[in-house]
Amino acid sequence: MVFQSFALFPWLTVQQNVELGLEAQGVRKAERARRAEAAIDMIGLSGFNGALPRELSGGMRQRVGIARALVTQPDLLLMDEAFSALDVLTGETLRDEMLDLWESGRANIRSILIVSHNIEEAVMMADRIVILSSDPGRIRAEVRVPFPRPRNRDDAQVRALIDEVYMLMTSPVAAEPRAPALAPARQIGYRLPEVDISQMDAILDLLSEPPFHGRADLPHLADEAGLTDDDLLPACEALQLLQLAHIERGDITTTEAGREYYAAEPNERKAMFGRQLLGHVALAAHIRRELEASEDGEVGEEQVLRELEAFLKPEEAERVLSVAIDWGRHGEVYEYSYNSGMLTLPREEQEEAGQAGG
Repeated sequence: MVFQSFALFPWLTVQQNVELGLEAQGVRKAERARRAEAAIDMIGLSGFNGALPRELSGGMRQRVGIARALVTQPDLLLMDEAFSALDVLTGETLRDEMLDLWESGRANIRSILIVSHNIEEAVMMADRIVILSSDPGRIRAEVRVPFPRPRNRDDAQVRALIDEVYMLMTSPVAAEPRAPALAPARQIGYRLPEVDISQMDAILDLLSEPPFHGRADLPHLADEAGLTDDDLLPACEALQLLQLAHIERGDITTTEAGREYYAAEPNERKAMFGRQLLGHVALAAHIRRELEASEDGEVGEEQVLRELEAFLKPEEAERVLSVAIDWGRHGEVYEYSYNSGMLTLPREEQEEAGQAGG
């Protein structure tokens, strides 16, 4: 297995890290050294056998991880987002080298199973793409890739297949609880995507300007925005949840509310964000109702977390509440104290309520 986070032992040299699997298999020392040196050479790290991980770049560290996996001569190589922690150029270079190893047969691997959030990477590398949903994990779609390697990303057929995968991932027909094509969240346990408001604004701004004029093909938008699919799709999901955009068949279109939001001044945008949040995100609306019903205009985060844990595991409940807090504070529909862990109505509303009560 090749890990996303490299997972090297920092106190071991390159040679020792690569030998580790062979040592666990009981391979003799001399044989371990010979096979590890061959794997290090094959992956392009000759001369770095005695280096420690901290002395290597990210790309070189991932090469060590690949060599450590290849040296055991596996039938199946598992790669868990193996290129996502690298810069774009390094990731593409390493990906191409892995394809060369696969095509040449030098690595002696029968199959490679790759987990990736990068749609273009999947189309460029794979013979077969399996699209998964979550909670529970299910196969939503399977796509065969008929093109010989090496593949040209600018080829019309390749681009068409990339578009098809985007369409499948955002299709309402096979939509699951986290699919961007879903209607707004109808229950408080919806897994809100973890997205900065500034990123949503940037995508909406880009979408509203030439060459898109309010409608964009998602792969084209990803290229223009310089975002990976891992960043783009959650942001688009958030825009759809807030009814600022609509996604269908791999395209995203601004709604009337989205066009008004784009044209508004910053302070007006905040007010609009708050209205869309309360109107379309169940958790935010629930928090607001609880605050309005409370005598002192306060609700503890622990109370909300207990309610969320009816739908989500504790760690995920904390993440979802954190997103709802960030969005709610931005839209000025409630406030939150990190010291006390209390959610409160905005100060101005509390003061108005106090004056009315007096």
